[in-house]
Amino acid sequence: MSENLTKLHKAGFVNIVGNPNVGKSTLTNALVGERISIITSKAQTTRHRIMGIVNGEDFQIVFSDTPGVLKPNYKLQESMREFSDSALSDADVLLYVTDVIDTADKNADFLEKVKSNPSKIILIINKIDLIDEQKLIVLVENWKKLLPNAEIFPISATQNFGIDQLLKRIIEFLPESPPFFDKDALTDKPERFFVNEIIREKILLNYEKEVPYSVEVAVEEFREEENIIRIGAVIFCERDSQKGIIIGKNGSALKKVGVEARKEIEALFLKKVFLQLFVKVEKDWRNKENKLRNFGYQITHK
Repeated sequence: MSENLTKLHKAGFVNIVGNPNVGKSTLTNALVGERISIITSKAQTTRHRIMGIVNGEDFQIVFSDTPGVLKPNYKLQESMREFSDSALSDADVLLYVTDVIDTADKNADFLEKVKSNPSKIILIINKIDLIDEQKLIVLVENWKKLLPNAEIFPISATQNFGIDQLLKRIIEFLPESPPFFDKDALTDKPERFFVNEIIREKILLNYEKEVPYSVEVAVEEFREEENIIRIGAVIFCERDSQKGIIIGKNGSALKKVGVEARKEIEALFLKKVFLQLFVKVEKDWRNKENKLRNFGYQITHK
């Protein structure tokens, strides 16, 4: 008998869903081992469905981070909800993320869809470093009643607690399959996407109230030379007053965003970066389908 037996290869799509601010992006980055998704304490930080790919000798996991589930108030949020809903339909393994302060009734309709989903379901209770063991036991029992088909994993994504065990269980759940992407692939997103996201993260961190939510970023120039990458990006906002706030007195606020973003982009590409930021007003862009499509959002008519 031949000893050259081919080792079985497993591959599958593992989609991460849940309410805003429960730590989905932190968990995605911990599982992938790279910074795929931007993270801030503000809800709605993640707007797109972002893939992070983990490769082993005999497996490939395609993780998808998704926007927090919300009830849409405008077309941008409709697209964000569509990313979350679509993640239910094409998952081999579904990770439903909650945390120790999240409540099951926040988006009960979405939870019902998760409950009836035919995929393997793992319920993640995140941020367990914030409560004691007795409260966690009660929480686990409550979730067992709500999602009886789910395996429950208490973790702390920020402390990296429980991540290795979770990863092992996910691999066990994967179907036999050849890889879907090249084995050296990390994500399905182009370089420009991550530049956009880094700039948007700095805006989320540096501005208050409605301004960060009214902003979108588009890289219009990305030119890689031997010793430097030249990037030109436009920050779109909805009102002239927002433009003034983003620029700040004598351009100070925009300069701060630019310096912080440039340093992180240089760390990402390991190369010197020349970054130019411009601010334009695009009134009511969050409700304009053509603009949303240009920014990479999917629009469906139901």
